[in-house]
Amino acid sequence: MTLNAAPTDLTGKTALVTGAAGGIGASAVAHFAALGATVYATDIADSFDGPATYAKFDMASEDGLSALTDWITEIKPDILFNNAALFAMGSILEEGDLAQLDKLFGVNVRGFYAVMQACAKSMVAEGKPGSIINLASQAGHRGEALVAHYCATKAAVISYTQSAALALAPHKIRVNAISPGVIDTPMWATVDALFARFEGKELGQKKREVGEAVPLGYMGTPDDVARAAVFLASDQSAYMTAQTIGVDGGNVLR
Repeated sequence: MTLNAAPTDLTGKTALVTGAAGGIGASAVAHFAALGATVYATDIADSFDGPATYAKFDMASEDGLSALTDWITEIKPDILFNNAALFAMGSILEEGDLAQLDKLFGVNVRGFYAVMQACAKSMVAEGKPGSIINLASQAGHRGEALVAHYCATKAAVISYTQSAALALAPHKIRVNAISPGVIDTPMWATVDALFARFEGKELGQKKREVGEAVPLGYMGTPDDVARAAVFLASDQSAYMTAQTIGVDGGNVLR
């Protein structure tokens, strides 16, 4: 029997990573670069320390989003790691709830979609296959009382991933998503503080509780998500599209 092992080598590929300044995005940049890809990265941070060409764009701004889509036309990515997103918590009974909805949907859905669309158009124009990897969340598979808008945005990511995959399949462009569970990133300090406020918990308590509740018994790392991204970016997943992979230690059974 001859083994036809597909490579994870990304040499000759151009990858774009959004939300690249820390956590999952920064890990994806490092993994793609280590496997030979030319990496472009963007975030709202003023500077970036990593193996990538970096440009600052604010996806919450109409001008920033337009400038980012123009940049995509210039760099012509083969791989998109569509990671940028905002997180917030609040009660459906709170004042300002609609303002939070507009803010989260503006980046997590509208901005995410515009970036995916720009990359898809570039790939089609170049006549080459590509891989689009969208970042969903375990929150996109179930509602949570204090995280309604974030959950809804990530459910939208999953739905758009499926629709885009079907639309782009004739062009040999694969579109998949990753749903991380509780991943130990710097953002968790903010998340933990929000739970402390809304649930009356001590600082650090929520983070400890969610880690212990994972079937595998601990929180994941950004590298766990980045390794799944490498799989989806490479020929290892050449026959996969329209799928959402859970990287959550068994938290969500699909």
